[in-house]
Amino acid sequence: MTDELTPETPGEDEQPIKQRKNGLYPGVSDELAKNMQSGWADTELRDLEPVEQAPYAARRRAALSRRFPGERLVIPAGNLKTRSNDTEYDFRAATEFVHLTGDQTDDSVLVLEPRADGEGHDATLYRLPRSDRGNGEFWLDGMGELWVGRRNSLTEAAALLGLACADVRELPDALRAASGPVRVVRGHDAGIEEALAGQVTAERDEELREYLSEARLVKDEFEIGELQKAVDSTVRGFEDVVKVLDKAEATSERYIEGTFFLRARVEGNDVGYGSICAAGPHATTLHWVRNNGQVRSGDLLLLDAGVETTSLYTADVTRTLPINGTYSDLQRKIYDAVYEAQEAGIAAVKPGAAFRDFHDAAQRVLAEKLVEWGLVEGPADRVLELGLQRRWTLHGTGHMLGLDVHDCAAARTETYVDGALEPGMVLTVEPGLYFQADDLTVPAEYRGIGVRIEDDILVTEDGNRNLSAALPRRADEVEAWMAELTGQRG
Repeated sequence: MTDELTPETPGEDEQPIKQRKNGLYPGVSDELAKNMQSGWADTELRDLEPVEQAPYAARRRAALSRRFPGERLVIPAGNLKTRSNDTEYDFRAATEFVHLTGDQTDDSVLVLEPRADGEGHDATLYRLPRSDRGNGEFWLDGMGELWVGRRNSLTEAAALLGLACADVRELPDALRAASGPVRVVRGHDAGIEEALAGQVTAERDEELREYLSEARLVKDEFEIGELQKAVDSTVRGFEDVVKVLDKAEATSERYIEGTFFLRARVEGNDVGYGSICAAGPHATTLHWVRNNGQVRSGDLLLLDAGVETTSLYTADVTRTLPINGTYSDLQRKIYDAVYEAQEAGIAAVKPGAAFRDFHDAAQRVLAEKLVEWGLVEGPADRVLELGLQRRWTLHGTGHMLGLDVHDCAAARTETYVDGALEPGMVLTVEPGLYFQADDLTVPAEYRGIGVRIEDDILVTEDGNRNLSAALPRRADEVEAWMAELTGQRG
């Protein structure tokens, strides 16, 4: 990685160029400065069509406007975060911002300004314009376009997003000078929050965050299409992994992680969350993302991974695969129990059903299996009443899915986990059984076996649709699928 230009003399001149009035560092000759100010082609793009999500985002903003009439609403995208020293993490815009704009640009802020007549809001996207060629910013500033790439101009952004755009550097002063009720989505942009200090309250801002989370519970057709796209890429990523399990055996779980990541980057933006590539006893750790363990023939691989599309919608799929292509008798017994629980859970997903129904259905099956195997004293009703099955099931059976892998997390309990399912909701169904390697309450042969099966389920008008149905689930289907992909290796 190259170093940025630095001034020859320390002191005031070391501050970034965007904070300097003269715009040039010492040590840059007048001739070079003049040369860099001219001779550049006009690259402004004209006659741009709005991006696909623009009309959907407009409808979401209109609903937001109706919910908070007469109030100024401020929704930041967020800023770059330092990873170490002078390197940053890859930027991922705040979910609320993306949902309302379709944009993903750092340092940007959406503002809904109430109209003077009280009828709705005017929406403006505040963002950085193209870096200035007149003052040298574009090549001397480490965030200039010759360093990090060209930004869209305000005119281009307005055309692409169907939104009025303005220079975000003017926004803090404008917010400080404004009057009237205002709400902000907190936690993404400290500078914007500072500009609004004294104008906002935590309680009112939390109401805004709750509304924006609940607004994502039911997906529109664009979102459902993006989720299906994410799932389809994820299926191909799982196929990629099966084809290289022999290489993973020669290296580690990281080979699996890297293989899936390649598919995510080629077909999408990234992975939607840290991939869980848990082989052997690591499968009993719910969020095993270290991925540094051995991959051994005869063990199981619990792969929980999802591609995130370029529009930032993510899949979330899990399969538990026999590394050598064939389940042992005990592995199959445990796998089949989880499969049966998942079948019961998926069957409970339908419009009008309580959100908790699919969890209860899956847990009942698992409780019955644990009693049947003699691992816990029955009957199943007793086990469920006391929650005894949770020693081996541990987690809830699913969650909403969308722009976040655990989408709608700020929604109120009464509208989410205590609410009812509606057509357009997308959720995971993912029961599991996990027998820890040091669990002395189960027979030795069970210890170190973890199984989870997870699919992404769309609630439809008359039931549900499994978005990830292209990936085999039944044990015999999984074995046949793996054999086909590996040319009968095993």
